[in-house]
Amino acid sequence: MSAVEVAQVSKVFNLGTADQVDALVDIDLTVEQGEFVSLIGPSGCGKSTLLRLIADLIEPTSGTVLMNAKPAHQARLDQDYGMAFQQSGLFEWRNVQKNIELPLELKGWDKPTRRARSLEMLELVKLGQFAKHMPWQLSGGMQQRVAIARSLAANPPLLLMDEPFGALDEMTREHMQTELLRIRKETGTTIIFVTHSIPEAVYLSDRVVVMSPRPGRITAVVDVVLGSDRTEDTREDEQFYDRITEVREALRGAEMGSAPLGIEDR
Repeated sequence: MSAVEVAQVSKVFNLGTADQVDALVDIDLTVEQGEFVSLIGPSGCGKSTLLRLIADLIEPTSGTVLMNAKPAHQARLDQDYGMAFQQSGLFEWRNVQKNIELPLELKGWDKPTRRARSLEMLELVKLGQFAKHMPWQLSGGMQQRVAIARSLAANPPLLLMDEPFGALDEMTREHMQTELLRIRKETGTTIIFVTHSIPEAVYLSDRVVVMSPRPGRITAVVDVVLGSDRTEDTREDEQFYDRITEVREALRGAEMGSAPLGIEDR
């Protein structure tokens, strides 16, 4: 059973009006259990739209989205996925531990179980000593680690990530990438990751899905074979640079074969 199956999905905003936007056209994508798949493409190509369709935050105009063989709507009701965004989205009036406990509260977990799980997740992201700190007392990278811990607290089989490291400085960003791979290895979570960064997509992914400018289509899928134990040395590997070149050329081909950019990502 695949983690996610997107079949012939199209998305049109403001259908039938003068402001109609054809965001996505005929998207077919299958993500297997335990895979790390990145979506990459120019601004306006519909990467974030596709992620939101998978999350059932918006509905497709046509086509189907399944998550663990369930319709996306049912998967959302069953809380079968976690989600992390570019901004951590932490509640400033709740300490770190309480932020991580929030989805567990919503699922009706009792207080001792919530506390134990939140502390376990803090250890996973190497922030065990910061349980009682407030979000504003943490750096941007630490806040993102808390957000990842919160998104994984209920042990979802799938994690959806929309440019979670986009606002971080380069050194922090690279550190967070390595941390995410460690967490993924320890949890076995399937991850779909939106990014504008070619090196980030290659470093993190099993496959990089390349999308065209609007209307967004999948124009190429690049397999990344860099092994499961990726380290800082991986960034100096010749195969790493070869895959970066392959993704860059696929992006150039997608841009040449599609309509010019018109709007920002929806």
